[in-house]
Amino acid sequence: MSFGERLFAAMYDRFSARSEKATFSAHRQSLLAGVRGDVLEVGSGTGANLSHYGDTLATLTLTEPSKPMVRRLQRRASELAPDATVLRAPAEDLPFEDASFDVVVSTLVLCGVDDQPRALRELHRVLRPGGTLIFMEHVRSEDPKVARLQDRMNRVNNVVVHCDCNRPTVDSIRAAGFSIKQLERGTIAKAPPFVRPLVVGVAEAGGATSGGASAAPAEVLAAHDGTT
Repeated sequence: MSFGERLFAAMYDRFSARSEKATFSAHRQSLLAGVRGDVLEVGSGTGANLSHYGDTLATLTLTEPSKPMVRRLQRRASELAPDATVLRAPAEDLPFEDASFDVVVSTLVLCGVDDQPRALRELHRVLRPGGTLIFMEHVRSEDPKVARLQDRMNRVNNVVVHCDCNRPTVDSIRAAGFSIKQLERGTIAKAPPFVRPLVVGVAEAGGATSGGASAAPAEVLAAHDGTT
């Protein structure tokens, strides 16, 4: 656990506060209020989604690979979702059997995973047939001029906020075997131009895809337990 990881986790909510208020919060509410069934949220970070779930969930499982983030996630989950299961695990290597969930939620995650295609195959694998992927991600712009700027700035962006700003995420979602059912393109307010392009949507898992990883072991953490 590096100093950089601890600093990023400590500053994340403050760093994203303006965009959260201006853009993300409304999207989280519209996407998550009616979610029901067995729900997996990947890359839960500090728990920004937790206040937006309704009371229709059967189970809620939260995963996050960063140890400093997990500590903050546990604290917020103990207040807002005490029955949730918190696990430290990356999206590319999920510790669940095939077809375990009705819904997978990914918000501002697929920009930062080490291997986006593998992560999406895992999300598809753990969804039940016809299950739903809910996503909100910043992506590569459809405007060639902005896309070139993103390519130039990507290395800096990766160092500062630990993610890529130029990933063609919608294409990757389709390539992983999902069918896009709802897609809204927009912009992130209060953000630099090269990270503003945003997609918000819903996709459905199709048939089984090849190349999925088997379930990996995980460190299960009680939501009310602040230790790791």
